[in-house]
Amino acid sequence: MEAVYHKTAFKISRVVTHSYSTSFSLGIRVFAPSYRDAIYGIYGYVRLADEIVDSFHNYEKKLLLDDFRRETFDAIKRGISTNPVINSFQLAVNKYDIDLKYVEDFLNSMEMDLSNNYYDQRVYDEYIYGSAEVVGLMCLKVFCYGHPGLFEELLESAKSLGSAFQKVNFLRDIKSDLSERGRIYLPGINKEINITNANKQKLEEDIVAEFESALKGIKRLPAGVKLGVYSAYLYYLGLFNKIRKSDIEILLRKRVRISNFSKIMLLLKSWFEVRILKTC
Repeated sequence: MEAVYHKTAFKISRVVTHSYSTSFSLGIRVFAPSYRDAIYGIYGYVRLADEIVDSFHNYEKKLLLDDFRRETFDAIKRGISTNPVINSFQLAVNKYDIDLKYVEDFLNSMEMDLSNNYYDQRVYDEYIYGSAEVVGLMCLKVFCYGHPGLFEELLESAKSLGSAFQKVNFLRDIKSDLSERGRIYLPGINKEINITNANKQKLEEDIVAEFESALKGIKRLPAGVKLGVYSAYLYYLGLFNKIRKSDIEILLRKRVRISNFSKIMLLLKSWFEVRILKTC
């Protein structure tokens, strides 16, 4: 019956993923079956942590996050949790030998969101690493399972991809981050300082370089995950291109989106293009 519980835990993490992200859901669905559960486990976990700090406004967030942290490491040590999302995550951590420092750094970044509404460059870089880059590294551990040495070779590209995705999210969500959470994710800028197109452009320059680095790694991913990761890459690249064409005043008024139909078209585009991606 334990196996039934573990299987159910992964199903619940899959529901969490599908509920919160159609773009990532589409990508994971085209992974080879052997990869899907672990990635659902990772995404469901990081999504739940993010919800604690971003959405649970009527509750003691610090207490909830402390409980979440403690239960996470207890579960990894014991090999079981009665929280299905944490349980699916610990199964992935233990099977794929995910570095516990990645988990610690991720949770530290989530805790930063409880008190920070302004980031200088040093703290901003630390936040990006913990909230995004280590998530990419967790997934890379799964992707490279059975491929000795590949993880180290693709490590920097995976970090770049996670960072680029996160920074695109910052620009896309700038309105809600300011109005709902009182936060701004542009280094050296706070809500009392006018945000300009120059600030936006500086972040965009970073994103362009990171997308270029990420693509080099995507080309070398195992075949079972390449299509899914590349489709997510194209989705975020398309979103980024729309953002680049938008004045900062537009981003402060509304959230830039890509329609579900366009997401499906991007997945089809990915299917054709990934067949000719060359490893280089």
